Order: sequence, then C-alpha cells, then structure tokens
Amino acid sequence: MDRNNKEMMFLTIGELASASGVQVETIRYYEGIKLLPKPERTAGKQRRYSEEDVKRVAFIRHARELGFDVSAIRDILSMVNDKNASCSRIDGIAQAHLVAVEEKISSLKTRQKELKRMLHNCSAEKISDCHVIEVLYEHAKCTAHERAPRRRKTTR
Repeated sequence: MDRNNKEMMFLTIGELASASGVQVETIRYYEGIKLLPKPERTAGKQRRYSEEDVKRVAFIRHARELGFDVSAIRDILSMVNDKNASCSRIDGIAQAHLVAVEEKISSLKTRQKELKRMLHNCSAEKISDCHVIEVLYEHAKCTAHERAPRRRKTTR
C-alpha cells in the first residue's frame, strides 16, 4: 500500500459503507461490475479505500437514486477524469434519462387515473359485482388502453 502521503486516510469497507451511505454488499457489487476500482489491500488482504473512493461511491449512489442505469453511470464515470472535455455527451445521457423519466411519469399518471376511475365505479358489495375485478379481467374495459410494460430485472 502506498503510504508516501501520510495525510491520506485509508478506510475499511465498513467505514466506506458508513461514509457513503451504502451497504457493504453494494460496495462489493460495484467493484464486481467495475464501477469502483479494485481497492488497495493490506498485507492481510483487507480492502482499504481512500476519500476519493468515498466520493465515487456517493456519486454512484446518487446517480442510482436518480434512476440512472449502470451503463449510463459507467459512461459518465469514464468521462470525469478529462476535465477539459466537452460535457455534451454527459448532457446527452442526462437528457435521454430525463425523457425516459417523463415517459414513465406520464404512464404512471395514466395508470393512476384508471385506478381512480375503477375505484370510483366500484360500489358493489359483493365480489361478483366488483368493477375493479371486472376491469382487471377484461382489459377492453380499461380506459387507459395501455398495457403495462414488462418489468425488466433491475440491478442495484
């Protein structure tokens, strides 16, 4: 381990987890998918992380909270070291993500409206007369006429 800079602090994986607000398993996952570089190790093979790693994990966590997928985060991180590069490519990634978020919001609003309509029209006391059940069985009675997209498996 390079200890030439005595002021540099090295953290354990647990300390990195606490400092960045993520779980230890998430840090290992980020290393495994190469969002986080392999850490330095002690002679006893324990991982050691720098303050730069804390910043990087916090960056990844925040990007994930905003809904960026792993490949977008990887692309953005690959560009951050070139301080003189144009940020137009990163803007493009963020713009594409914004469009996807807006489409999802629109879809959710349509679903919300349909659910409210279904509940408003359901005054039955018995399941056999329940409008919610009727609409769920017969998609043609749904005014949204939008099939929910198939769910994709998401990664952390």
